[in-house]
Amino acid sequence: MKGTKLTAALTALFFLAGCGGSKTDTVRIGVIAELTGAIPAVGASCRNGALMAEKEINDAGGIELGGVKKKIELFVEDSASKPEQAAASAQKLIAYSHVVAIVGPNSSSNALPASEIAEKAGMLLMTPWSTDPKTTIDAKTGQPKKFIFRACFTDTFEGKVLGGFARRELKAAKAAILYDVASDVLKSQAEVFKESFEAAGGKVVAVETYSKGDKDFSAQFTKIKSAKPDLIFLPSYYTDVPLQVQQARRLGIKAPFLGSDAWSSEDLVKMCGQDCEGSYLVNHYSPGTTNPVTQKFITDYKAQFGGATPDDVAALTYDAVKVIAEAVRAGGKLESAAVRDALPGLPPYSGVTGMIKYSAGTGDPVKGAVILRIKNGAFAWFADAQP
Repeated sequence: MKGTKLTAALTALFFLAGCGGSKTDTVRIGVIAELTGAIPAVGASCRNGALMAEKEINDAGGIELGGVKKKIELFVEDSASKPEQAAASAQKLIAYSHVVAIVGPNSSSNALPASEIAEKAGMLLMTPWSTDPKTTIDAKTGQPKKFIFRACFTDTFEGKVLGGFARRELKAAKAAILYDVASDVLKSQAEVFKESFEAAGGKVVAVETYSKGDKDFSAQFTKIKSAKPDLIFLPSYYTDVPLQVQQARRLGIKAPFLGSDAWSSEDLVKMCGQDCEGSYLVNHYSPGTTNPVTQKFITDYKAQFGGATPDDVAALTYDAVKVIAEAVRAGGKLESAAVRDALPGLPPYSGVTGMIKYSAGTGDPVKGAVILRIKNGAFAWFADAQP
């Protein structure tokens, strides 16, 4: 849509967001997940985490509003991992499903356009997995968006954690970087890692790029090999990592790989096999934690979804729905603005991915990270991490 058509559509969205859900018998929450397209494992995990939170809340009686308990009702839309479809899904949930809040999308390329639609419509949107700082920032003013939140940490935090970890814990003096030049979020992770690693006394000896869809990385890894790095930072999505690491190993590169949270799907371990053994990555939670809240979530998730261990997207989505439910209860109204206003006033939420707390004036939570290591074909907890 362009020009007057877009203006008219957004005017309608403002009206509908203000009264959406207020006359329903349920608390309507939208979910935008990448069910098809480039990262379907992410979408499936998002949907599963949301369904699990919905079931638990409803089994406990729902959310009490004005002395009446209301059940949660999810409306799930597929972004197909396409920015334009993510935006259209947000429009649909606001204009036709009359939701009070939206959870998702997950990848930053999808979350950014959806967040623009939600912000203009005055609709609370919480992305579980989008780490790009721009997701919650107004591009025109440079100030935080008023209705956009995230359940995860940001690229800035992540890059600082990884740069410091590589230098202090892995004792790496020289690092190489390979990233997708067409992805803003992966580019951002690479840049912040470089800055953090060098600030800690390390030296980045090679920076190579590729474009989405590339299958041959031999030229990049040949240059990286000649630079003799102690480790390689590879902030690629889980679908690309196995082929990249396998090609590096075939060229004789033995340096360990360090990945971002984009590695977090178990599909990566299955596809990469022995080539990824010993690699490290940052994540939003660890299935190996002794936290009883997390362990109960994992046990229940396995029982509900065929024995699969939940990844970070499932855990973050579950936490996002639970936090929104608490804000609905605290806000006392089925109005998106009331839910938004209630979030900073909530006590720290003890979630599957750790403590989550929002401060007034920002949609970015205060929380930590974990470092995982691929050991014996599985993700294993290695360390808790701060910048």
